[in-house]
Amino acid sequence: MHPLVVQYRAVVVKEVRQTARDRRVMALLTLAPLIQLFMLGFAVNFDVRHVPTVVVDRDKTAESRDYARAQLAGDTLDLKAEVADEVAAEEALERGEASVALIFPRDFQKDVLRGQGAQVQALVDGSDPTRSSVAANAVAQYAVLRAMRMAREQAQGQGEAPPRSPVELVPRVLYNPELSTSVYVVPGIAAMLLLIVTTVIMAMGLSRERETGTLEQLQVTPLRPGILMMGKVTPFLLIGLVDVGLALSVGAWVFKVPLRGSLTLVAVATLFYLLCTLGVGLLIATVSRTQQQAFVGGFLFVLPAVLLSGVMSPIRAMPDWLAWVTYLNPVRYYVEVLRGALLRDAGLADLWRQVLALAVFGAMMMAVAARRFHKTSA
Repeated sequence: MHPLVVQYRAVVVKEVRQTARDRRVMALLTLAPLIQLFMLGFAVNFDVRHVPTVVVDRDKTAESRDYARAQLAGDTLDLKAEVADEVAAEEALERGEASVALIFPRDFQKDVLRGQGAQVQALVDGSDPTRSSVAANAVAQYAVLRAMRMAREQAQGQGEAPPRSPVELVPRVLYNPELSTSVYVVPGIAAMLLLIVTTVIMAMGLSRERETGTLEQLQVTPLRPGILMMGKVTPFLLIGLVDVGLALSVGAWVFKVPLRGSLTLVAVATLFYLLCTLGVGLLIATVSRTQQQAFVGGFLFVLPAVLLSGVMSPIRAMPDWLAWVTYLNPVRYYVEVLRGALLRDAGLADLWRQVLALAVFGAMMMAVAARRFHKTSA
């Protein structure tokens, strides 16, 4: 067996034994990602339901009561209370007791029966843009549907043919028919947790060895710096692959995330992604003298990488100049591979750009980290 292979295997065995003996590190590498995946998978929910709503019924007729009851029949708006006037409704919004107020003016029923364009006012709390937009759309959509129904009933009452829209929209939701938030979010959370674990643990682990003097002892041996670096990276690379397998299993079993695409493609993209994250962790360790510095350095990299990855908010919603910056973020490409392969059954022909970008970033990160590691070992 070649001497370099023997040296590499010896370093890997030493790192595996050292990591396995440290229960805290093993817990951070295996149990912590699963626990966080469970918590974030259930906690992160973009579905807007049960928005507290107050009703001001100045008309107090059968028509206004039926309108309010039908509007609140779904799961978007929930009746919080009926208040006397507009002032009380605005006060409920100011105190945060309600997010929507429906106001029915006097003579509402008379205007409906006369066909004079009855009005319903909706006050929406805009401090939460997502909730307010969904609630406003629900109110507007129901108003249109009710108006169309009333127009058909009026036409039938007069013996005329009910009016029909020249265009009929028939939506069909692909890949996520139930519009489940967890199906969309869990792959992104898995990428985010893998970034945090591998980058921070790699940086802090190498910094700890420098603090204790273990790294200096290895550097005075005949081991080449490249062999030493590869031996230290390999165990974390294998643990990262195991973490991804566990995350996909939990996502499919608990959160019903489909596994439609090629798992081989996901594994290859994960390998390149881990080269990126471990390369960053190694680079941070080479410029840090203490574990505290390594932790801060890892945090300063992880936070913007997550925010600019599209995990939580779509990149299309970002300003143009900031959207261009995301092209320098490997997390973005890995999230696109996971969502494309797992949810849409996209293959290499569809995702080759993302896979190539991960490979290029991985090679660049490891090359820069290796050069820096070689300088610090000299």
